[in-house]
Amino acid sequence: MARRNAPEINAGSMADIAFLLLIFFLVTTTMDVDTGLTRKLPPPIDVPPEDVPEVKQRNVFVVLANANDDLLVEGEPTLVSDLRRKAKDFIIGDANNENMPEFTNKNIPALGGMYPVSKQIISLQNDRGTSYDLYIKVQNELVGAYNDVRNEFAMRKFGKSYKELEELAKTSEGAEQQLDAVKDVYPQRISEAEPKNIGDQ
Repeated sequence: MARRNAPEINAGSMADIAFLLLIFFLVTTTMDVDTGLTRKLPPPIDVPPEDVPEVKQRNVFVVLANANDDLLVEGEPTLVSDLRRKAKDFIIGDANNENMPEFTNKNIPALGGMYPVSKQIISLQNDRGTSYDLYIKVQNELVGAYNDVRNEFAMRKFGKSYKELEELAKTSEGAEQQLDAVKDVYPQRISEAEPKNIGDQ
């Protein structure tokens, strides 16, 4: 009596199945995206350090985040939720208040010629122990303050939001001039110092 061989399993398509499973898991798996900041750095200035003009203290808005994640604004303890309002007040300024930033006249054609512009600068200082979470929150609030001020100004002067001007500027030269005018009146000046070991101060 002849002995029958057991049928073999065809494994030729196993590689295809494994490849399809790999593709499936790659497509369906969600990847964590690191949070970060979008920044366009200014071009380098060809000015020797000794020739850089000194900035008056009244023109600087100091924001300090220490190692305990405490936030000090102009030397006073402040909640992150209050930072945007205080920053907006400083950015807008008041020419008649000697405790607020100084103003200088700048030629802005879209606004009809000379226009007063604040010399405001926001100085952000962090401790080496400051948490990344607080750092991102502070940055978001400061950038948000500039965006709010620019948006309110654009609506008041041109009847369009700052975002609308950004979109229209891609195709319209007039909108581009208006957008540049808003940026000229409220330039985003956030100066970030090198982190220090500030501790509990």
